[in-house]
Amino acid sequence: MADKKQSARPLSPHLGIYRPQLNSFTSIMTRITGNALIVSFVLVVWWLFAASSGEEYFALANGFLTSWFGRLIMVLSLLGIWYHYLAGLRHLYFDSGRGLDPVVADKLGWGIIIGSVVLTLITCVIV
Repeated sequence: MADKKQSARPLSPHLGIYRPQLNSFTSIMTRITGNALIVSFVLVVWWLFAASSGEEYFALANGFLTSWFGRLIMVLSLLGIWYHYLAGLRHLYFDSGRGLDPVVADKLGWGIIIGSVVLTLITCVIV
């Protein structure tokens, strides 16, 4: 059998030498927000179910969702909704074959991050 010569270089890009890009961050965050929205959807369905079940059960669900922790979850869910929406629009733009060069992709990445925060603040002020 032939001798296997060991190389000092890594076999694949390791996290120590890989520099995260804005596109990878926004892609990962899109997946995270999509899954986190499932949790907020379940909470809203729980609240609606409690409203149809009776006063005592509704008081429990409503007490949780109107507590500081419940409000924090709902505001973060709102941020997730706006982020996921804007990231979806960016993805549709990419699917059309436009915006794929690195400079435009970075601008769109910052646009969805800043845009989701601004839209969340505007929605919180209006509601």
